Amino acid sequence: MPGAVDAIAIGRNEGRRLVECLASLQRAGMRRIVYVDSGSTDGSVLAAEAAGAQIVALDMDRPFTAARARNAGLARIVAQDDPPEYVHFIDGDCVLQAGWLAQARAFLDAHPQVVAVCGRRRERYAHATVYNRLCDAEWNTPVGEARACGGDALMRVAALERVGGFRDDLIAGEEPELCLRLRRDGGRIWRLDAEMTLHDAAMTRFSQWWRRTRRAGHAFAEGAALHGAPPDRHWVTETRRGILWGAVLPVLILILSVLAPALAALLALAYPAQILRLAARRGISRRASWEIAFFNVLGKFAEAQGVLSFWLNRLRGRRGGLIEYK
Repeated sequence: MPGAVDAIAIGRNEGRRLVECLASLQRAGMRRIVYVDSGSTDGSVLAAEAAGAQIVALDMDRPFTAARARNAGLARIVAQDDPPEYVHFIDGDCVLQAGWLAQARAFLDAHPQVVAVCGRRRERYAHATVYNRLCDAEWNTPVGEARACGGDALMRVAALERVGGFRDDLIAGEEPELCLRLRRDGGRIWRLDAEMTLHDAAMTRFSQWWRRTRRAGHAFAEGAALHGAPPDRHWVTETRRGILWGAVLPVLILILSVLAPALAALLALAYPAQILRLAARRGISRRASWEIAFFNVLGKFAEAQGVLSFWLNRLRGRRGGLIEYK
């Protein structure tokens, strides 16, 4: 239906966060809400039913991913007699901001070449932990035409169908991979200067941040394996950086610590030097710049672990399992 918007929310054991997510979709005036559940045990399905959402429960005999969940929701929507022109994807730990839907829909109505539009996703409790603050900084992407959007976005259903939706088997990085194919199809991706969603990362422990960063490394490696050839060179640079800083350089320092200790010590200074370089960025607070710089460098070790695990599984002919941080 021209101009109609349906919503697809996905989740697994999101509890109160899901209830608030669905309520925000209702307030926004979504015509229809589909909730895709990935094996929740906390009553999420009952809560979604009480909120009036259509329920799609994934078969847990197959490996589940966010990409598979979004595709299942999209399949439910397009199979109905009156599929929408637009679909809004949202993660179950997010709340849609008031006014966002009208602004996003108006932008797509006025720009037929744009196939996906997103806005500012913010961390709901950004000041609770350094890990939440890092997430909030990550969501602050440049305004204007973009190469990709995240898990919260308003998209054209016809464009999604043309490219076949998400790749079910990707355990991470499924949104940038989809956007790459949408751009190949002639579509454009846009980031508006508007508040879109509040996200609750709920990261309180270093181990959560490490797993999430390791998952990013896995996504970089798999994205490069899929689309690393020119002209896209998808995530090739990110994969190389992770391997260089998180694997090659540490191994080289370890070897030199035996053969040439002075040279090893000199080479190890590359890490604090990189932190100093990154911390010199302008436009953000001193604390934020140091936090981002330190964890950016430290995160290369986790990214390298993710890259290497992807390559190792590929050599073994296996697929890696879902890397969850909550």
